[in-house]
Amino acid sequence: MPRPSQALLSRQRIVETAAAMIDADGLAALSTRRLAAELGVRGPSLYNHFATKDAILDAVADAVIAGVDVSFFTTHDWREALRRWGHSYRDALTAHPNIVPYLAQGPGRRPAALHMADAVYGGLVKAGWPPARATHIGAVMRYLVAGSSLGSFARGFVEDPELYAAHYPHLSQAHRLAEHQHSVDEGAFTLGLDALIDGLAREYEATVGPLPPLEPRPDSYYSRNLQR
Repeated sequence: MPRPSQALLSRQRIVETAAAMIDADGLAALSTRRLAAELGVRGPSLYNHFATKDAILDAVADAVIAGVDVSFFTTHDWREALRRWGHSYRDALTAHPNIVPYLAQGPGRRPAALHMADAVYGGLVKAGWPPARATHIGAVMRYLVAGSSLGSFARGFVEDPELYAAHYPHLSQAHRLAEHQHSVDEGAFTLGLDALIDGLAREYEATVGPLPPLEPRPDSYYSRNLQR
């Protein structure tokens, strides 16, 4: 019989299938046996491409981070770069929230994650931040983004007005939060990010030197901020 025009397996196909499984059912649902079955191959076939399950998880995690735009650190003031990177970073993670606990362990040896860390740290140091403080800023940004991506604050409240009316008078409108999930969660993240950058700007001026004014830009999140 002629050989198939395409191999049954490729690294990309394995990663995409594993990512879809994690998105649908969570990290605990991924096993090499189940993944092989989903791909229509025997388990050992996976090991021609990945030595371990952790290697597959690393590849899935790195594929998510590869979608984060870090180019702003070469083209923008560090404050604007942090803001734009933060939104891009959060967009990537909220699209795949089930992989976030794995990503929170750190970059390890993953190329895209290390590239992101290098770009952020390098951009901050070039802007004048001391190396130790640049490290702190990268860490606190990861905490903020990862935390906001793990779940929805708005959807943590049930749509039952009687529950709140009877026992929690200050939460009389909490049953409506779920219907405004996007604006609540996005607004909270933007508020936190803006507050963080404003605080860092004050620290920079107190310890490093004066900062030039930032010009508002007509992009989506600036427009939202200016209209608040």
